[in-house]
Amino acid sequence: MPDTTTSPVGLHRVFEPAGVLPQAAQRLDPRPELWPDEVRISVERLNLDAASYRQLAEQHDGDGEAVKQSVLRIVAERGKMQNPVTGSGGMLVGTVDEVGPDSPLGVEKGDRVATLVSLTLTPLQITDGLAKWDGRSEQVPAEGHAILFARSIVAKLPDDLAPELSLAVMDVCGAPALTARVVRQYVDKGLKPIVSVIGGAGKSGSLSLAAARDAGAARTIGVVPFQAEADKLGKSGLADAVALADARDPVALAKAVAGGLVDGGGDGSDGSADITVLCVDVPGCEHGAVLSTKAGGTVIFFSMATSFSAAALGAEGLAADVTMLVGNGYVPGHAEYALKLLRSEPGVRELFERRLAED
Repeated sequence: MPDTTTSPVGLHRVFEPAGVLPQAAQRLDPRPELWPDEVRISVERLNLDAASYRQLAEQHDGDGEAVKQSVLRIVAERGKMQNPVTGSGGMLVGTVDEVGPDSPLGVEKGDRVATLVSLTLTPLQITDGLAKWDGRSEQVPAEGHAILFARSIVAKLPDDLAPELSLAVMDVCGAPALTARVVRQYVDKGLKPIVSVIGGAGKSGSLSLAAARDAGAARTIGVVPFQAEADKLGKSGLADAVALADARDPVALAKAVAGGLVDGGGDGSDGSADITVLCVDVPGCEHGAVLSTKAGGTVIFFSMATSFSAAALGAEGLAADVTMLVGNGYVPGHAEYALKLLRSEPGVRELFERRLAED
């Protein structure tokens, strides 16, 4: 490698523009040679962020080959997987191929791992042309390598779960951990919050519902847009009430959440949830999330399709006194907690396995 001082956050891998962090860079250096504090992963599978995959699929009218070529082009041009429209990436699983002598990550050659940092800041090269992927699913069989920095986050894959299942869980493990933290903050104050999860049948949504109940919520409401999803979520038993609404319609969403509060315990006096967790992968859901949350409540945005300017201005326009949190994907212990929920909640595991089978 060049005689360049290493950076624990990867500044030495930034080609352009100079001086920015890898996530903000237009192009990274994905060469396999390591600096002393880096780790190289032999890639087995990528998991594209849901908002990113949806955007690519819609852009190409569901043409899997066109989606594949777009992903290959992005990675080749940028040295990482970062959708230029959504700004999001995903994560990956693979096997540790080489560990620099100064790496603090605690992994060894041969360990099977999942990266818990975004592909938007992970140097990546794909070497097989994604030959085993048809472009029609978020999970992408792939060959190549990725580079982890000293301040990257990585988790060893559990032996009792299929790699595809572990990857799907770890991709969204920040959502249940943050949901549980916020619910516990209410409980610690002697409150029993009502929690609404928009997109409750999805990966992050189902885990967030389980986390809310685990942390002591008085009632959970899962909001989904289609009857088929309502049926699946109802069968899982993860939500005390299942509401049907298009989250892009603020009034309809607020009415659906209010309907889920009937005989629901807690306060619910204003027909709103104390805590709303937004987990959908489509834009335009910010106002509905705010409108369906009670005064003094909390909205957690856990979607890369969220416009945070729309959320802030929407709350102002609605004179909504709510705390808005950005789910950044990292909470200490998040991977272990998400896997615990998967193992302990049959409804969560059923929804995940069904989704993987459908993909």
